[in-house]
Amino acid sequence: MTVNDHEDAGFDRSTMPFVAPCRRLGPAAPFRWLRRGVSDFRRALPQSLAYGFFMAITMAVVVLLAWTYGSHWFMLAMIGGFAFLAPLTCIGLYAISAQLERGQQPSLRRSLRAALQRHLGNEMVFALALLVIFMIWARAGAMISVFLPMEGHPEPAELISYLTIGSMVGALFAIVTFSASAFSLPMIIHRDVDSVTAIVTSINAVLRNKFAMLIWLGLIVFGLLLGVLTAFLGLTVILPVIGYAAWQGYLETIDASGFPRHTAGITSTPRTK
Repeated sequence: MTVNDHEDAGFDRSTMPFVAPCRRLGPAAPFRWLRRGVSDFRRALPQSLAYGFFMAITMAVVVLLAWTYGSHWFMLAMIGGFAFLAPLTCIGLYAISAQLERGQQPSLRRSLRAALQRHLGNEMVFALALLVIFMIWARAGAMISVFLPMEGHPEPAELISYLTIGSMVGALFAIVTFSASAFSLPMIIHRDVDSVTAIVTSINAVLRNKFAMLIWLGLIVFGLLLGVLTAFLGLTVILPVIGYAAWQGYLETIDASGFPRHTAGITSTPRTK
C-alpha cells in the first residue's frame, strides 16, 4: 500500500489537521492485516524472533515472580497490567515496519535507537497516559474487592457476582486503552505528530469502525491467550506478528498524508535482494 508523502519543508504546520481522517473498514480487514503481518515477520525473521523472544521471556519472568511472591490474583493482575502497557512494547516493531515499507534492510538496533531518540517525548506522554489508566484500573479493582466473598466456601452466586463485576470493569478500561493505542503509536513513529493528535485520531478511527476493530481486538486476545497457553513460547512469534499487523492496519485505516513523515531509523540504502 502506498502513502502520499510530502517533504517536511512543504508543510505549513498552522494548517495541519487536528485529527487525521480515517477510512471505513470491512470485517475482513483485520485478517488482511494479519496476513501482511506474517509477511513482514518473514522479511525480518532474525530481528522479529529476537524481539519476540525477549518480550516473551520478560512477560514469563514477571508472571513467575507474581506467582512466587504474590498470589494467583496478583498474577492475573500482572497479566492484565501487561495488556495495558503492551502497546509500548511494539515500538521497535513499528520502526522495523517503517524500514520494510521503504524497502530497506531492517535493523533492530537502529530501529530501537531511532524510536527512542526521535520519538522519546511523545512516547513518554503516551506511556504516562497508559500508566494513569492502569493506576485507575488498579484502584477500581481494589474497590470492587468489596464484592469478593469472604467465606471459605462462597456460594456460586456470590462468586459469579464478583467475577462479573470485575470482568465488566476490566473490559471497560481495556476498551479505552485499546481505542487510544490501536493506531496512535504507529502514527507517532511514522509521522511528525504529537501524542494528543495521534490518540484522538486512533479513538476516532476505532469508533468509526467498531465491528472491524472488535474483530481485531478478538484476534489479539486470542493470540495472546494462545501464546500464554504455550508456556509463553508462542509469544515469540505471536507478538511480532501482532505488532506488524497493527502497523499494516494503521497504513490501511489512517490517512496521515497531512503530516510530515519521519525518517528516523530509515537508511538511504535500498534493501539488497
